[in-house]
Amino acid sequence: MDKPMRLQKYLAEQGLCSRRQGESWIEAGRITVNGKKAILGQTVTGEEKIAVDGKPVRAQNRKSSYLILYKPRGYVTTLNDELGRKCVKDLIPKISSRVYPVGRLDKDSEGMLLLTDDGELANRLASPATHVPKTYRVTVNGELTSKHIETMSQGMALDDGEQLQPAEIKVREQSETRSVFHITIYEGKNRQIRRMCEQLGLTVKLLKRESIGNLRLGNIKPGQTRFLTDDEINYIKSL
Repeated sequence: MDKPMRLQKYLAEQGLCSRRQGESWIEAGRITVNGKKAILGQTVTGEEKIAVDGKPVRAQNRKSSYLILYKPRGYVTTLNDELGRKCVKDLIPKISSRVYPVGRLDKDSEGMLLLTDDGELANRLASPATHVPKTYRVTVNGELTSKHIETMSQGMALDDGEQLQPAEIKVREQSETRSVFHITIYEGKNRQIRRMCEQLGLTVKLLKRESIGNLRLGNIKPGQTRFLTDDEINYIKSL
């Protein structure tokens, strides 16, 4: 590496963590550079002796891994859960890379979850500034009215005052007791779609993420994974 870069970015490019995790590790004093505790904002060239918890980080030119997991309901999007709940780590296949989730799906939701050890890409996709479209299939109790659609499509404000960007709605099934629709959002607020529906008086029964940008689940079933194709990898890197 010729050009100096922030330490957390370097750690991410080595597949050790995301940049945000790297910052946390630095703040916690877990990282040393040439035997001294690292500080936030520090830059490195890769020629230094860098260690995590005393274990040397060896620079390597490696090929990153990119997978899609169909997360089933009942699993939390974490690699470790102190409450002992089922987590997506249990579903990740044994591969040489240490992959981790990009973004989250709440415990009661299902669908596409991107996994990678490419920390730089993960950080970019998770950034609110990227505005990667994500499409979900939602089933709610009751009728999805034209007023509901208008409110979500114009960019509603949540009860806590948080302003959302306009969403795209396509109704698939509709009756007085049950409605099914696709919603595309361009941000990733915590439990965003559930909060939107709750505020409109709609009870979510099923919530499934079907796509991230142009990426689709494919033919995999809940709990299964697949590696991205070269075309799909090139696509997500272009976002």
